[in-house]
Amino acid sequence: MSETMNFDAAAYTALGTPRDRVALPSSTFDGTVNMPVMHQAVKAYLANQRQGNHQTKTRGFVVGGNQKPWKQKGTGRARAGSTRSPVFVGGGTVFGPLTHHHDQKLTKQVRALARKSAFNARAREQALIVIDRFAYDKPKTSMIAELVSRVDASGKKVLILTDGAKPSVYLSARNLQGVEVRPYSDVTAYDILWSDVVLVEAPALGHELAPVAEKAMDKVKAKKAPVTAARAEKAAKAVAKAKKDAPKKAAAAAKKAAPKAAAKKAAPKAAAKKAPAKGAAKAAPKKKGK
Repeated sequence: MSETMNFDAAAYTALGTPRDRVALPSSTFDGTVNMPVMHQAVKAYLANQRQGNHQTKTRGFVVGGNQKPWKQKGTGRARAGSTRSPVFVGGGTVFGPLTHHHDQKLTKQVRALARKSAFNARAREQALIVIDRFAYDKPKTSMIAELVSRVDASGKKVLILTDGAKPSVYLSARNLQGVEVRPYSDVTAYDILWSDVVLVEAPALGHELAPVAEKAMDKVKAKKAPVTAARAEKAAKAVAKAKKDAPKKAAAAAKKAAPKAAAKKAAPKAAAKKAPAKGAAKAAPKKKGK
């Protein structure tokens, strides 16, 4: 699907202050969305992630079994020449998986078209946001978390594209679930299609946005993931089970505590029996020698 269009995108500062919308470069964002090429690029990317080191042994690679287990005739059993045959326990595997490569190669033109189509798909959905500049002095996870919240991307998969490698941005986002950071020049069609929202640094698109005054904004708490029907049902079952098991647990605890209470009650009586009487006679004195 190809259609010439002019796109613009919402813009924010690196701390989440809204700015005026920014026009996207027409060289990349021209409305081209080629579905077959994107499918081919994603399929090739996933295939290239496979190691391909799965392997089973055929009868030729299993140790032992060179000797004929019994004579050819006269035993009443089926003829056999080796115990490494697939019909024996411990024998070889028939048509099992073997080590091989799953690599798929795409031309530069196909990869570029898939990447361009993925960008246009996100721009059509208004899911591409421009950030003026990531100028973080040091890594701080809370800054990225607040930025994600202020662009209404909490609970979504967020892809942050920086103008070149920026370790401080990467280190700030690596502890956030569902947030990935890539240099703009290294991003693939798979990365873009994986995400729900794409945050692009303005210099990567060829824009130099003038700095604006940051608005004083309260800290935004990260939104919790919505409770699905399955999770709610599971929680209700757990509560019902806890209520049902409560009397049994209380009875078991009382039964366990009863012997201890009885022993504690009987302890003073036993101590009283062992203690000597106050008016008891003293031991007789020793006799003096003659």
